[in-house]
Amino acid sequence: MTVPTQLADQAVKNSATLPQVLLARATRSPDALAERHKRLGIWREFTWADVLDRVRAFALGLEKLGFQRGETLMLIGENEPEHFWAEYAAQSLGGMVLSVYPDQTADEIVYLAQDSQTRVFVAQDQEQVDKCLEVADKIDGVISIVFWDGAGLWGYTSPLLRDFKDLCKQGRAIHSEAPQHFADQVAAGLANDIAVLSYTSGTTGLPKGVMISHRYMFDNASRILGAIDIQPGAGYLTYISPAWVTEQIFGLTIGLLAPMVVNFPEGPEEVLSNIRELAVDALVFSPRQWENLASIVQARMLGAGPVRRRLHSWATDVGQRVYVERLEGRVPSLAARLQLPLAEALVLHHLRDNLGLGRADVALCGGALMAPDVFRMFHAMGVKLRNIYGATEIGLLTAHTGASYQLETSGRWMECDPSYGDPVEYRIAEDSELQVRGGSGFGGYFGKPDKTAEALTDDGWYATGDAVSMTDDGELVFFDRVKDMRQLKTGHSYPPQFIETRLRYSPFIKDLMTLGDQKRDFVTALINIDMEVLSRWAEENNLGFSTYTDLSQKPEILSLIRTEIARINTLLPDGSRVIRFANFPKELDPDEGELTRSRKLCRAFLEDRYGDLVNTLYSGAPDVDLEIAVTYQDGRKGVLKAKVAVTDIETTPSQLTTQKNGPKEGAL
Repeated sequence: MTVPTQLADQAVKNSATLPQVLLARATRSPDALAERHKRLGIWREFTWADVLDRVRAFALGLEKLGFQRGETLMLIGENEPEHFWAEYAAQSLGGMVLSVYPDQTADEIVYLAQDSQTRVFVAQDQEQVDKCLEVADKIDGVISIVFWDGAGLWGYTSPLLRDFKDLCKQGRAIHSEAPQHFADQVAAGLANDIAVLSYTSGTTGLPKGVMISHRYMFDNASRILGAIDIQPGAGYLTYISPAWVTEQIFGLTIGLLAPMVVNFPEGPEEVLSNIRELAVDALVFSPRQWENLASIVQARMLGAGPVRRRLHSWATDVGQRVYVERLEGRVPSLAARLQLPLAEALVLHHLRDNLGLGRADVALCGGALMAPDVFRMFHAMGVKLRNIYGATEIGLLTAHTGASYQLETSGRWMECDPSYGDPVEYRIAEDSELQVRGGSGFGGYFGKPDKTAEALTDDGWYATGDAVSMTDDGELVFFDRVKDMRQLKTGHSYPPQFIETRLRYSPFIKDLMTLGDQKRDFVTALINIDMEVLSRWAEENNLGFSTYTDLSQKPEILSLIRTEIARINTLLPDGSRVIRFANFPKELDPDEGELTRSRKLCRAFLEDRYGDLVNTLYSGAPDVDLEIAVTYQDGRKGVLKAKVAVTDIETTPSQLTTQKNGPKEGAL
């Protein structure tokens, strides 16, 4: 592979740890801008020399407190420069850093501090200090609680408390007496030293601390920089918590290695206004955060006048017909391409600028898959949003790259720089579990050799626990956790959540229920069509109908639904695809016990109520006569009689194979 330019510069080539890169940056480009933070309405800027001064001072202050190589420092707070400085400082001394989410409770912190053998807490403010004081006497060996925002703490008398600024002042005094000591400490660092403990979510047991080395950080940064163009000096917004390993890779590592100018917002409430001010080049959000941005756009349009709404609708439609068409590998129509400059000038350019995304060439979504409709919305606006996927234990693995990729996937496999490890290999087991090896490898769980062994297969592959598939053109599709997959009688598994979530994004489908278990050979679906959307579609296409029941059974409507399901089937492996479906003959109603009041499906009730229809889905018959007791809006009771059609998708039950496939393997 071609080594990214950023990793070829001497600051990186001659370094094995993050603090070594920092020292090199500050030596060679001391006056270059490194960080920017808005506090009290004013943007403060920090050069590489400024950052090194703070990191060095705090590190030497920590050392005087008694913090030593191999020990753990816990960080609790929002993304602010002090958070990053404290991390680099601890790593400069050969220490490990554990960042936790600011909203974690004292009980959760007790467990994390005990498990990680935390020696020093570094907390943002009074709220976080209170948590640390509450748990400190439950932790053996705690030597200090350091805070960087002292508001409200003037009456606190605990001997454990230290002010970040005071500690830095002591560190600067030490540096003036021994100017070479810090550099010697940094030089002693090795690539395989543990830099970070990143704890799992604990959904299958107590959280476990993944040991992440400096080599892991360099390895993952190189994968990203080799797959996605991030220019040196690019402005980056740090917003996702460093408790999530993705921010460790982006803000704390690529920020040094690219390097990027790392921008810290004033606070969570001000992040949107700060983005607009900064117009950053790169940012990483979770799906929820991208969805919140999408909601803001939609809310603004609802409050706009009819002319603005029509203009917005026209412009985003043009963007859809050009940007999304290109994204999906199709050639946009000449008419759409001719309209695009006007749509950009009148709407799209301003829309991106108002969101602060006018220069966001690197806009990434990590942590879970983005809803395709939201994805399309941003691309229609001209925002080149991409998915990334990985596992904390083994690193970032796939990303949307190039100009064309599938929205439903997590992208293509990224290459590993051989300087940091073996080529990344993957295989998909019989139960669809993704297994990986290579790169910088799996460092194991801190203090838990038994759990480390459990995470590996007998032949040494890391078992992610994620159920996935690969598309024909080499993109990875994430389904669900393996434990949440359902198994069929054939031995195949299928992802009900993936199928249902993707199909709900269809404008024609209001809700649906997949069927398939260990007593059944294949997957089927019952569809609740969207009457509002499909009635408009029927009118536009001169399709006559009388009632919901009538419309739901029209061959034209069945064909539309069949096409939607067939599209999702292309993302599913053989044996997991939806084979047959039927449309409910009536709209599902909470008053009849078919839905909860929050509009969740009452699955057991529905399968019993529509038992004849379910049996027909699996019998192979083309239709069934149903009689369903209904309650009308005026309270009258009656019986709905309907002939409900059953439609085959792409493979009839008689053609199903019951043979399992062995693991599929690939290497990069």
